[in-house]
Amino acid sequence: MLATLVKAALLGIVQGATEFLPVSSTAHLLIGERLLGFNDPDGAFTVMIQLGSIAAIMWLYRAKIARIAAGLPSDPDARHFALMVAVATVPALVAGGLLAGFVKQVLYASLGVLAAAFLLGGVVMLAVERFGPRPAIENADHTPIGRALAVGCAQALALVPGVSRSGATIVAGMLARLDRPAAAEFSFFLAMPTLAAAFGHDLLEVRQHLAPERGLEIAVGLLAAFVASAAVIRPFLAVVRRRGFAPFAWYRIVLGVALLAMLLRA
Repeated sequence: MLATLVKAALLGIVQGATEFLPVSSTAHLLIGERLLGFNDPDGAFTVMIQLGSIAAIMWLYRAKIARIAAGLPSDPDARHFALMVAVATVPALVAGGLLAGFVKQVLYASLGVLAAAFLLGGVVMLAVERFGPRPAIENADHTPIGRALAVGCAQALALVPGVSRSGATIVAGMLARLDRPAAAEFSFFLAMPTLAAAFGHDLLEVRQHLAPERGLEIAVGLLAAFVASAAVIRPFLAVVRRRGFAPFAWYRIVLGVALLAMLLRA
């Protein structure tokens, strides 16, 4: 039992530490479960510990969430913010409703898909860093609705394991002329409804596998994910301001090459 709880904590840390970085938490969790030999029938553990990351981002931005909610009846900026996030959330919800089954049954089992997504995502990130348009928006709250929708469409690509939800939205935000910190913060705001909706959908699918005896390992993983996410977000923004996204892009490329090498040797 202790060994299972240690594995649950480690996987929770992996989930929380990578959820908001442009490196694909889903891919890292799938790889981590394989390496640790962690048994997760129908993904019940994987689904539940996402709640830790959702809670962490909402806790860190709790003051802003409260301010936006209070301002909706009378504040145009609050209404713009809410509409911006709502519009950007729709594409992922539609894509998830149509393709989630295929993605989980087919793509999640393919290391080749993970490797290709890591490599391509890293190359795209480096290209946008070097050749992307000059930023014109320094505050994510001021993102025009049309550009928010474009970012939301990019988020739908994150259904493919290895693409990274945060990576896709950050790159799209930079192409929409948000500066790096604004693109990252827009990705955080967009994560709240998107992850919550994905959690609700997946929870309905796995509810029959939430056996009471698994409660402790899920609780350990969820708590670890919360702590890891809360610890990572602000340092991540600091790195982005100083060095951009190149370190994460190179990490993706190196990991993609390593996965390809494993596949070729198998």
